[in-house]
Amino acid sequence: MMKDKNQRSKPQCTFMSDQLACEKFGREDLSYQHWRWQPRHCDLPRFNATALLERLRNKRLVFVGDSLNRNQWVSIVCLVEKSIPPTLKSMSTIVNGSLSIFKAKEYNATIEFYWAPLLVESNSDNPVNHRLPDRIVRVKAIEKHARYWTNADILVFNSYLWWRRHIDVLWGSFGSPDGIYKEVEMLRVYEMALRTWSDWLEIHVNRTKTQLFFVSMSPTHERAEEWGAASGDNCYKETELITKEGYWGRGSDPRMMYQVEKVLDELKTRGLDVQMLNITQLSEYRKEAHPSINRKQWEPLTEKQLSNPNIYADCIHWCLPGLPDVWNELLYAYIFHQ
Repeated sequence: MMKDKNQRSKPQCTFMSDQLACEKFGREDLSYQHWRWQPRHCDLPRFNATALLERLRNKRLVFVGDSLNRNQWVSIVCLVEKSIPPTLKSMSTIVNGSLSIFKAKEYNATIEFYWAPLLVESNSDNPVNHRLPDRIVRVKAIEKHARYWTNADILVFNSYLWWRRHIDVLWGSFGSPDGIYKEVEMLRVYEMALRTWSDWLEIHVNRTKTQLFFVSMSPTHERAEEWGAASGDNCYKETELITKEGYWGRGSDPRMMYQVEKVLDELKTRGLDVQMLNITQLSEYRKEAHPSINRKQWEPLTEKQLSNPNIYADCIHWCLPGLPDVWNELLYAYIFHQ
């Protein structure tokens, strides 16, 4: 169930991404900002920025994954930054742009995002130039990334959409003449990468201090016929929620969710608790919450695109303020009540 927040549009965030700033880029219907998730049989605690910052005092909260995880990171930065004076907060980017660090100076706390869309090493690891025709992973190699999140106190991982296409596995190193490339079925490669990730956690995580989370699949809304609209349409111009209880689009693959659950269950038997942040079903209903065409366009639009906005609408990411704020309300509840 969802209920109207009945609140005015929030002030613009200092660190908002132009990819997600739908109101800034012309969206006039702002009802997507005013919904919150009401779970059955319990109430989510209200997000309290000061309480979270106090919990993060002298700590690192690190989001690791793809642009959906970056979406959630921008959301939480925006939720906390408005309670911090301008001189006591900063944003920096290091590791060739892979690691972005928001710092709350008074608390000596950081909220960070590290770009690793497949978790393991891949040829898509460049945070800017990653749209390559052939996707390749070193499915057993994670240390290149992991060294940047090793000492985090709270780790929030995700990895989903980047797997949903053909991927080759490289046995060996990039650029090595001895490397062996092999085509492996996607679900199997995904499982192998998750096991590399889970093995790393088992060996390196300090179980007495580190809280671990894995965010489930973020749905896409690219096929309007799935919710009863015209075939060939997508989230463009959508302003209403999907109200059919249990709605599940084809953009979400339950087999992949099962692989994550299986790996997390196995980690639990080895004494390591990774909490699944299950945002999939509640997000499935939110076909109206994507940027669509209301975002910065990084390249000039063609005449064909301008004549048919459907074809360049972003039905993957989420407007802010918006749905990822709800994800962070869930994360907030787990951080305080685990």
